[in-house]
Amino acid sequence: MKSGQSAERVLHKLKTQGPATAAMLAEPLGMTSMGVRQHLKKLAAEGLVETFEKAEQVGRPKLFWKLSGAGHRRFPDRHAELTLSLVNQVEKLFGKEGLERLIEARQQEMEERYRAATASLDALPDRLQALADARSDEGYMAEVIAQEDGSWLLVEHHCPICAAATRCQGFCRSELEIFRDVLGAHVTRTVWLQDNGRHCAYLVSEEAREPAVMEV
Repeated sequence: MKSGQSAERVLHKLKTQGPATAAMLAEPLGMTSMGVRQHLKKLAAEGLVETFEKAEQVGRPKLFWKLSGAGHRRFPDRHAELTLSLVNQVEKLFGKEGLERLIEARQQEMEERYRAATASLDALPDRLQALADARSDEGYMAEVIAQEDGSWLLVEHHCPICAAATRCQGFCRSELEIFRDVLGAHVTRTVWLQDNGRHCAYLVSEEAREPAVMEV
């Protein structure tokens, strides 16, 4: 197999699997870890992939690879035109109120699904990871990154509804509301694809408690 074809397979695997180490990519691709790293370095030189470190339960943080913005653009969203057309048609037929009702219905469905995924979990980090897993299943390529101050970043490396969100930012607004309600935490968007961000990122911290009122 030609080197270019192998590199494309590595790109495709990162797109479908999400961020991964060279070792994680090697076995399903039928390559050696060294061979995968060579392709990744070449792809990085072309600006198609980039690295980040992720802490594991045991040992030192591992080096993960993910698609860059340019890498994502190598995989055009073939559903984007259809999605955008549907959003435009809903607004044309039912007006802005109809579009808002569509967003609200989607929000309710998503919130029910995420609540089911997190219902058995008490600790915020566990609920957040379950939410990230559910989002990854939907194509958002999400990961949780612990911060030194005890907060967390929920980073989404891909947006499968980007076309709709660009047309109507109500989709993004509703997702932020869902995260806050499901997690019961402070959630603030810190990076936004719609604001020329490389990805979407949300800072998550324990919900602030009102100071207790002392009876006198």
